[in-house]
Amino acid sequence: MSGSESDTLRERLRKIEALFAGAGTAGERDAAAAAAARIRARLAAAARTAPPVEMRLSVSDPWARQLLIALCRRYGIEPYRLRRMHRQTLLVRAPARFIEELLWPEFQQLSAALTDYLQEVTARVIREEVHGDTRDAEERDETKLIG
Repeated sequence: MSGSESDTLRERLRKIEALFAGAGTAGERDAAAAAAARIRARLAAAARTAPPVEMRLSVSDPWARQLLIALCRRYGIEPYRLRRMHRQTLLVRAPARFIEELLWPEFQQLSAALTDYLQEVTARVIREEVHGDTRDAEERDETKLIG
């Protein structure tokens, strides 16, 4: 991963976070820490008006799951699982409105940005180090079996 690619991805992630934080100034859009603080303040305000509820979130992709856990912790929400739950299932306690209107949509956008980036990097590494043809496998008609 080159420095400029990484910087571009980091800037994209900061812009997504600033969007959800409701950043109003250019300085806020450039400061991920300020955006996270604003989101934590929104969570605290939501908690004063609505009680936290336990919500079940399911994320099958391990990278996206790791992102969701980190995002929750960033905002002071501790994700957990009950014994014998599938690894893709996470439980969180927070106001439902906060999860539905802010946490989950922000996670989806961040996850999409990371997925795009990882797909681009993977294709480039395979093309450069394994084989230049990275097209998907050809689709063929089934052959008929005799007998």
